[in-house]
Amino acid sequence: MRFGPVPVEEALGATLAHSMQLGRQRLKKGIVLSEPDLAALSAAGVAQVTVARLDPNDVAEDAAAAMLAEALVPDPRAAGVQIGRAFTGRVNLHATRPGLLRLDADAVHALNRIDPAITLATLTPLTRVRPRMLVGTVKIISYAVPGCALQAACAAVDLRKSKSGGFSVLPVQRRRAGLILTEVPGQKPSLSVKGRAAVEARLHALGMELAECRIVAHESAAIAAALPELAGDLVLILTGSATSDLRDTAPEGVRAAGGHVARFGMPVDPGNLLFTADLNGRPVIGLPGCARSLALNGADWVLERIACGLEVSDDDIAEMGVGGLLKEIPIRPQPREG
Repeated sequence: MRFGPVPVEEALGATLAHSMQLGRQRLKKGIVLSEPDLAALSAAGVAQVTVARLDPNDVAEDAAAAMLAEALVPDPRAAGVQIGRAFTGRVNLHATRPGLLRLDADAVHALNRIDPAITLATLTPLTRVRPRMLVGTVKIISYAVPGCALQAACAAVDLRKSKSGGFSVLPVQRRRAGLILTEVPGQKPSLSVKGRAAVEARLHALGMELAECRIVAHESAAIAAALPELAGDLVLILTGSATSDLRDTAPEGVRAAGGHVARFGMPVDPGNLLFTADLNGRPVIGLPGCARSLALNGADWVLERIACGLEVSDDDIAEMGVGGLLKEIPIRPQPREG
């Protein structure tokens, strides 16, 4: 691409680099100059204009952006991603369903290293998204890019080379959750009401349903009795008294019901006091007390992944520590900062 000032008479078919006001007429930046445009410029006494002129192997910004977006999302319906219309070298990508954004970060890095004028910006991998949410944007910064660079960028995000399935919204697979709330003696009923409402709001944000909610005494035996027949594809347990040990009331209740407790504790704050378990193939999440607030906490990250059918291993939870120091919330009884 050639960029710079040229005499008006040589600007036919070139792209105008800067908007120009010609009396009552305005020529907008980015238009391809036509014969009437050149006549208007000459009539206004303009001798030269700054333009971009494409070389034979260049691809114009809108066409380049559209090609790259289609390479990134070759099957929008299957990916759960809508490709927007190219405009000023930009194509926006929106989610069409709730779930987690899945992308190959290495492929995005590779694309963004090819040519500074070819860019892709995305949300962080495994960000929870909702329908119509902006999840990525392709932007061609210059008026055109070399065809060879564009081909390399498209190849960088080729699904056949991707280890993670490319760029898509991983849909929710476990649509129904059961909830057990425990109450300690003397506990105000409002605490259970608040806990149920917060959990239900989280589920609805994922397009999930609260299949059943049972309130039981804060005793291992009561939890064990409620677990086997609780409805739902996964089980959530929110206790009236926080779980503080791998052998505390709720984990022991899961074991008494025949389940296996996989992990207690996570390097995310708020959200440290979470445990994960399995009960006859059904995932169980022991929620930390902060789950009664709608503020983001570590339980959200675990719930979202499990709901979308992902396995959450010890390593997965351990790696959540980077970025796991979440925003302080005013209701914390022991704020990190005085």
